[in-house]
Amino acid sequence: MLTVPGLCWLCQMPLALSGWGVCSVCTRALEWRIGICPQCGLPATNPSLPCGRCLKKSPPWSALVAVDDYVPPLSRLVHALKFSGQSSLAQPLAQLLLLAVLQARRHRALPKIDMVVNVPLYRRRHWRRGYNQSDLICRPLARWLGCRYEAHALTRVHATAIQHQLSARLRKRNLKNAFRLELPVDGLHIAIVDDVVTTGSTVAELSRLLLRSGAASVQVWCLCRTL
Repeated sequence: MLTVPGLCWLCQMPLALSGWGVCSVCTRALEWRIGICPQCGLPATNPSLPCGRCLKKSPPWSALVAVDDYVPPLSRLVHALKFSGQSSLAQPLAQLLLLAVLQARRHRALPKIDMVVNVPLYRRRHWRRGYNQSDLICRPLARWLGCRYEAHALTRVHATAIQHQLSARLRKRNLKNAFRLELPVDGLHIAIVDDVVTTGSTVAELSRLLLRSGAASVQVWCLCRTL
């Protein structure tokens, strides 16, 4: 009986562990090549201290962890997950995010969290896509980290325009009162898991909602941080 080895999603070379999805060479190649601010995730001269932007006006979340910038080859996998129905990409992408989180805990003393939450889609968009990519990433991530995950902790209460088609100012207006919290979060340290953070409007709105509802702290974890 012949066995077909799993191939790396990026370089298409055989994997020693077929379920991993991305080989160790490609994983190392995805590491940040520039210093980034530990809070907003944008370029900074000192990656261990908040940047001048955050000192002037800090985002509502306490820390941001990203695998890489939104550039190939990672951007191609994220795009395929979101728009080409390749839901099988969720687990290998979640593994890349897990490695980024564990590295941040080692090098940045990133605090542990109690719960992860996904970025909800409006029900019509969820139905069209067939899944929420953020939910598919959260499920294995929570299992590996041993933390709580509630798939319906947050809901999007009304349809909004597609974010990447709007300016930064319109993105903020577009998301006002767009989300609702469905369970108590008093005293919990929470991580919001998203695929791509661009201006940060979506995760900022969710962070403010969680903090207003009593969350102790909020982190943002994403696959790509657009620089």
